[in-house]
Amino acid sequence: MKHGKNYRESLKKYDSTKSYALAKACELVKEVKFAKFDETVELHVCLRLGKSQTVRDTLVFPHQFKGEKKVLVFCKEDRIKEALDAGAAFAGADEYIEKVKGGWLDFDIAVATPDMMKDVGRLGMVLGRKGLMPNPKTGTVTNDIVAAIAELKKGRVEYRADKTGVVHIAVGKASMDASKVAENISVLLSEIQRKKPSDAKAGYVQSVSVNSTMGPGVWVDYKEGE
Repeated sequence: MKHGKNYRESLKKYDSTKSYALAKACELVKEVKFAKFDETVELHVCLRLGKSQTVRDTLVFPHQFKGEKKVLVFCKEDRIKEALDAGAAFAGADEYIEKVKGGWLDFDIAVATPDMMKDVGRLGMVLGRKGLMPNPKTGTVTNDIVAAIAELKKGRVEYRADKTGVVHIAVGKASMDASKVAENISVLLSEIQRKKPSDAKAGYVQSVSVNSTMGPGVWVDYKEGE
């Protein structure tokens, strides 16, 4: 892949073959960024997973960096007021199922009560492609919609390993203090360690790197158990 002049100039500012302590790596990401907009800081964690193994969960970062999310709650009529009072942007049943079927996606997260999943499941082709399908594993299929909305509005995010065993996730903004980005990353890495499959092989965390949207990657010197 051929990179532009700004990218190549950024590479001259540090040793791209070296691994750095987490705090230093986050500082370097800020130093080597070059885009004029406020770039997102992205983390990439390569895991050694077996064919049947996966790592997936949710967490709330200690330092938020995204705007407030619009939550849609799929629920029966008797729970609509409860959802709206808790902070949902939209709440309802058939009306919203039909709207989503028609291509409406003006929300960031979907939550559903268990009794709605039979109907919401029919939206798999639409919501699944966008990563919006409610799922019990991520706390978005629940009867406790008040608690779920509170967590989501605080900034609860999902992380998951892709088919190649890599977790890709936004962890901050380039405008943030490097120490805050580092703290977000530290919390995430601890969570990934906590979700380590019991039968995972040695070398579970193979590599960790961090970069801004347009900038080059910086390797993080990370050892399991840190």
